[in-house]
Amino acid sequence: MFMLFEIMFPIIFVMVFGMIIFQFVAGIGTWHKNHQSPRLSVSATIVAKRENITHHSHANAGDLSGTHGYHSTSSTSYYVTFQVESGDRMELPVSGSEYGMLAEGDIGKLTFQGTRYLSFERV
Repeated sequence: MFMLFEIMFPIIFVMVFGMIIFQFVAGIGTWHKNHQSPRLSVSATIVAKRENITHHSHANAGDLSGTHGYHSTSSTSYYVTFQVESGDRMELPVSGSEYGMLAEGDIGKLTFQGTRYLSFERV
């Protein structure tokens, strides 16, 4: 059994570390691509809005066994789907304050850069 642990631990460690590095590099790649993309302003209609709520449970006092109980945290991500004049749709992440100000059916001028939402002005 101990032999199996000696083999599996380094493999799992390298896999987890590799996934973290991959996510980091992918995030930098997305940022760079957005930064290099032109800023575009197009006529668009808001066709959908959605929220993605994630919940996380954490053991209290750093005790992974949960002897001291758990506390939960949650985070919410906001997304708006825009339809441009050509009929194409794009879903862009927006801040909570922007999300609250936008309504399905709104028509206006969408400004974005790559996959980065910049603004929406109603007409």
